[in-house]
Amino acid sequence: MSAPRLSAAALVFVAFLLPASPQVARAQIYEGRELVKAELLANTSAVVPGKPFTAGVLLRMVPGWHTYWKFPGDAGIPTEIRWQLPSGWKAGEIQWPTPLKLDEPGDIQIYGYHDEVLLMQEITPPASLSDSAVKLSAEVNWLVCEKICIPGGATLQMDLPVATNGSPAHEELFARFQRALPQPWPASDVATASWSRSGNDLIVRVKSSALAQHPAVEFHPLPGDNVVVGHPATQRIPDGVSFRIPLDTTDAAVKSLAGIVVFGQTADGAERNAWQLDSSAPAAASLAASTLATPALSDIFKFLLFGFIGGFILNLMPCVLPVISLKIFGFIQHAGQSRSRILRSGLSFIAGIFVWFVGLAFLLILIKGAGGEITWAFQFTNPYFVLAMSVVVLVFALNLFGVFEITLPQSANRSLLGWTSREGNAGSFFQGIFATVLATPCTAPFLGTALGFAFTQSSWMILLMFMAIAAGMSAPYLLLSAQPAWLKFLPKPGAWMERVKQFMGFLLLATLLFLLSVLGAQRGIEAIVWTSTFLLVVSIACWMKGAFLTPDTSTGARALVYVLIVALVIGSGAYCIGGKFAGTKLETASAAPGQNGWLPFTPERLEAELAQGRAVFIDFTAAWCVTCKFNETTVLESNAIREAFERRGVVKFKADWTNADPAITKILKQFGRPGVPLYVLYPAGKSADPIVLPELLTKNLVLEKLEDIAPQVATNEQ
Repeated sequence: MSAPRLSAAALVFVAFLLPASPQVARAQIYEGRELVKAELLANTSAVVPGKPFTAGVLLRMVPGWHTYWKFPGDAGIPTEIRWQLPSGWKAGEIQWPTPLKLDEPGDIQIYGYHDEVLLMQEITPPASLSDSAVKLSAEVNWLVCEKICIPGGATLQMDLPVATNGSPAHEELFARFQRALPQPWPASDVATASWSRSGNDLIVRVKSSALAQHPAVEFHPLPGDNVVVGHPATQRIPDGVSFRIPLDTTDAAVKSLAGIVVFGQTADGAERNAWQLDSSAPAAASLAASTLATPALSDIFKFLLFGFIGGFILNLMPCVLPVISLKIFGFIQHAGQSRSRILRSGLSFIAGIFVWFVGLAFLLILIKGAGGEITWAFQFTNPYFVLAMSVVVLVFALNLFGVFEITLPQSANRSLLGWTSREGNAGSFFQGIFATVLATPCTAPFLGTALGFAFTQSSWMILLMFMAIAAGMSAPYLLLSAQPAWLKFLPKPGAWMERVKQFMGFLLLATLLFLLSVLGAQRGIEAIVWTSTFLLVVSIACWMKGAFLTPDTSTGARALVYVLIVALVIGSGAYCIGGKFAGTKLETASAAPGQNGWLPFTPERLEAELAQGRAVFIDFTAAWCVTCKFNETTVLESNAIREAFERRGVVKFKADWTNADPAITKILKQFGRPGVPLYVLYPAGKSADPIVLPELLTKNLVLEKLEDIAPQVATNEQ
């Protein structure tokens, strides 16, 4: 990977068309040099209707710079080609030549190309063509790196005549790169591959006398989207070679890995060859059951205990306090009542906690089974979920203020959510659900470690972990419900409770402001405006319900009010949300260069700073993460910490996961974390391992770590 900090140098993209010939793209003028020249070529002089031919994007890089393979390694972005073909034309998959393995500062390993590369695709024209010539166009995007990385792109075009016959074109170039393509796995009498697993490492043993004769043999992995790999290690064995590939997962379902076995006289020689090893191939599918990585029973209990402790601590997190306060308020209301009634109310609240956590576990299991990424608080990365939560919080706040009552039909004759003084078990149940929904933006100590372990395990382990978290969060309420004598330590019911209930409404409005700030970070100020407009209409609808839907309201008047409420909510929802809100754009990372010294994070920028021998601190955060904001306000943005960063010359990156950036998701997974916050400190130097800080920070902790890794004062202060 080459990871760069983007410099102030301008990126210039100029395209010009050469008549009746391929278009050459001019791009990326950096320090007076054109870093990459891109050209669209074909291996034929003319298009023959119905006859496939090969087209290729030729990228020529200046010496020392490189672009990336389809699996870039620890960082980088593979080149992308998007064809704009006429109707009826088809483009095949990109054919990737065998890449080079490049080791870079900071123990970073990437796979890419120096000098030039031709990325070929088979193009199939329709069986009949009416025009005498065709114009083919492709949009190409790449990342080119040296000590820094600079993205580039161009729209390439070429004109080809239509004829009954075509002669070969660019023969030497296409032949050279076709020879560089990995070949299919050979017959079993030439090479066999067998997989096994040892702990978190995959091992593939390739038996081949032909392979054993080559001095340089490497394995270049092609992991799936949900598999994170380390650096493969090569070991010679009798009649072959063995590759050990570290995995950042203990998921026993990962039994093999696709990739290519590269061999030659030298690691970067032009004579190298490669064999394609498919993970589904029979020769690569053998894995002894005895080698499957199953976590020890002691580890399972340890992490379940971490989950229980993390769930207990969630009760103390600021995002849950408004709802927890209401539950304590409910216990005060129940003081003096029968023990069975108090127990039923407490168990209903606990049931709500368990239902949400178990439901969330099943949803994550389904997502994982479908091949998706599973993370903690993933729902808050969806702006529509945040919007829906904003509506729910506002409605509950208005209910606490007495604007209206949330009731079931008169046959039920009790409150649905129990936010008022009515003793509804249904209310306690939904309070439990609401508390856990608001808890998910928080990450408590122990919780990140426990979830990081569970997300790499089987479905039953994920379910057990979420039940342990639910048990931890429920524990205080179970104790209070089972021991009502402890309620004597709480204040006695009285008229003051109505004022406290209304004050709780203001706490929920504070939660609403937090949710609106999240929407602003996700979709911008325009999203806040239209969400607030919709919330205003919802408030009017709630007021109409409280003011006009009274017990003595006639049936006709009641029907008219309901029609007006439904029309208001649906109409404003369609206009404000379905139209205006949906049209807002996703915001990019909020940290701008120079803003309190924080720089927007990319893997390439990280590599660039490490390559220059600088210490780096990364704050993985999100606008909806309350724990993140608490750490930033009380610790990271304090004068003492800011001065310490500056004095020691530490480069600060902010990795914004508000909208679930896939690149950041990948890095979180590499560190075994299910979500944010995550704080990583990279010492200066190539070989030092990064230091992972806990979820909750203190000034002394950060200062101690800074003193350990960067004792020298920054050069500009010497």
